[in-house]
Amino acid sequence: MTERTACVFCRPEPGLVFLQNDLAYALWDSYPVSALHALVIPRRHAPDYFDLTAEELLACDALLREARSLVMERDGMIEGFNIGVNAGAVAGQTIFHCHIHLIPRRPGDMKNPRGGVRWVIPRKGWYPEPE
Repeated sequence: MTERTACVFCRPEPGLVFLQNDLAYALWDSYPVSALHALVIPRRHAPDYFDLTAEELLACDALLREARSLVMERDGMIEGFNIGVNAGAVAGQTIFHCHIHLIPRRPGDMKNPRGGVRWVIPRKGWYPEPE
């Protein structure tokens, strides 16, 4: 079995895809961080974000924006998003087909959200307030 045929993102189940264009598609995360956590995935098997072409980046960006609008329509409590990509095993990537996380954020979903994605390394989220 080749890497491509074994890759869960190379052959998504059609019923799971909720948005798509010629170069990318979106589906709901199987292990969501928050409700309506989506993934945007290029159709071509690209190991990580830095392997995407300019056209694939634009296609993924278009779906991120479309998915953002859709989830905001579905849940009026959403006031922000985290957008994230794990590129490489040491960054936490476990499926080596690029995928971009769109994680909706709601007031109160975390005691203090300051630092956002900086929290991927414990204790690095806190930084001084600007003076």
